Amino acid sequence: MPRFAPHPARRPVLIAGASSGIGAATAQAMAELGHPVVLGARRLEQCETLAAKIRDNGGEALAHPLDVTDTASVDAFVSAAEATFGPAEILVSGAGNMVFGLIHELTPEQFLAQVDVHLVGVQRLAHRVIPGMLERERGDFVIISSETAQAPRPRSGAYPAAKAGVEALARQLWMELEGTGVRASLVRPGPTLTGMGMDSTPEIIGPVLADWSRWGFARHSDMLRADNLAAAIVAVVSAPRGAHIQLTEVQPEARVRSAAERSLS
Repeated sequence: MPRFAPHPARRPVLIAGASSGIGAATAQAMAELGHPVVLGARRLEQCETLAAKIRDNGGEALAHPLDVTDTASVDAFVSAAEATFGPAEILVSGAGNMVFGLIHELTPEQFLAQVDVHLVGVQRLAHRVIPGMLERERGDFVIISSETAQAPRPRSGAYPAAKAGVEALARQLWMELEGTGVRASLVRPGPTLTGMGMDSTPEIIGPVLADWSRWGFARHSDMLRADNLAAAIVAVVSAPRGAHIQLTEVQPEARVRSAAERSLS
């Protein structure tokens, strides 16, 4: 029977997309467990604020600029992280933004930019981090996907296509990394209240929500919080050696209805 060395008690965690939302919540959750965290994003000031908060609470944290569309930036981010805290044990790939629009109305440049962030950016991180994990025969590479990979939504631009590509990439990684000690995992959120796409104007978001409702995507009004996804990520990377949680889908739990409301359904 194969034997696995247990995870180290202290596991450096690199988080792409840590300036807000799921990435920021994950950084706080992992730091609370005693792991050093490296916060990467283009919005460095927000990462630095969160890193300072983590350090004030007794944790270890470093903020460093990261643009996942730039190979040199990815290399600099990982190099700084490992120089500060040691080899990467966990990487969480959650960098992204969202440009709403009809596919045929987006320019090819707008479409490509979204694919570069959400799909090619993941590969850049894998290219930089996974070889070291392979040498050590352990590591967790966690990719944040989206339920739109399985159920595309209108007016979501390139986002569903990019996330569908990410899920294909993850499945390929599962096969390629089997037997190496390195685990690639997908976390697939349902509707989540984060800042991504929330800076759109009412003129843009109005038709988006109307189409989503028309196609039946609004099951109920409740949404996940970023810390719900952070809890899922913690569970994935905390699985003991010998267990590989490949896909975790998290959906918002609807509020508890009254007996009268349930009798009408």
